[in-house]
Amino acid sequence: MKKIAILGSTGSIGTQTLEVARENGDIEIVGLAAGSNIRLLEEQIREFHPRLAAVWSKEKAKELGERIADTDIRVAAGMDGLLEVSTLADVEILVTAVVGMIGIRPTIEAICAGKDIALANKETLVTAGHIIMPLAKEKQVSILPVDSEHSAIFQSLQGNESRAVHKILLTASGGPFRGKKEEDLLDIRVEDALKHPNWSMGQKITIDSSTMVNKGLEVIEAKWLFGVDVDRVQVVVQPQSIIHSMVEYVDGAVMAQLGTPDMKLPIQYALYYPKRRDLPGERVDFWSLGKLDFEKPDMDTFYGLKLAYEAGRAGGSLPTVFNAANERAVRLFLDRQIKYLEIVEIIEDCMQAHQNIENPTLRQILDTEAATYDRINSRR
Repeated sequence: MKKIAILGSTGSIGTQTLEVARENGDIEIVGLAAGSNIRLLEEQIREFHPRLAAVWSKEKAKELGERIADTDIRVAAGMDGLLEVSTLADVEILVTAVVGMIGIRPTIEAICAGKDIALANKETLVTAGHIIMPLAKEKQVSILPVDSEHSAIFQSLQGNESRAVHKILLTASGGPFRGKKEEDLLDIRVEDALKHPNWSMGQKITIDSSTMVNKGLEVIEAKWLFGVDVDRVQVVVQPQSIIHSMVEYVDGAVMAQLGTPDMKLPIQYALYYPKRRDLPGERVDFWSLGKLDFEKPDMDTFYGLKLAYEAGRAGGSLPTVFNAANERAVRLFLDRQIKYLEIVEIIEDCMQAHQNIENPTLRQILDTEAATYDRINSRR
């Protein structure tokens, strides 16, 4: 039995990880952690019987404890709870599927405890890649990408030397507003931005996909995962979301990973790497598909992607500002407090105001996040 713990078990990646565990039958869920969806977490606990469950809110943790009082499962709360789930003694792989920078500390502690990381929390590497990757190498821990694009790159690298890579071709669907110009986006509503054409994801990442900020975060993440400069990561819009990403080698060969838009594939690949398992579901029907389209991203209209390249080139604490400003701005948009185009305006303002720290410590990263939030709040 492969023993895993999941941070963010009630979210999109977390629930699909549990589907993979359910379908395979040889994965033991040792620990679960969630934010506030106590009803779903209780259902997961009763089905998978973890030894420990953690909830961010102390009040919600108390409520969960009362609801599962008939079991012997222990409940923890807050960051201490996340850290405890992340370092459980017999966990082999920690699936980090929480959203935001909350995932950094648990990831670091899990690496120090010798756990392999199935990484679905891109903010961890965007903001602290300079800490995470050397630490993983020191502790001989694997960082296994769960994001579909990074998993595709990881798969396309198998059997080849990293020094033979010329560039990474990171694909993007283009989101719900592909082909639109700035004037078309003036009155975009929350409901419009949440209608992704291909993928079923959580609210925050769906908004990020619509602004292409998500692709910018993935560019920075790829820099750390695969040891390349951001300018060797080229974004290619592939509207059908069949090619999940590609690697171009120095001899001109391009290796690609293709498949239907199903997150269970990269999740399962990470959990069983290097082995492949049968995965029920749709297959690509090339006769029906007929063609694949490719486009250059519009970085004038969707200039959040351009800002991501700027942050990735600069490095230091600037990617933290980019990420934190986006997190806060997306929350404001979802709460209907700002307009859609203001999301990227807020990111740009925070980046311009920031004094970059070249090699920030974890404390400085978290302080930068807090200072970015303070700037946004003070200007409202």
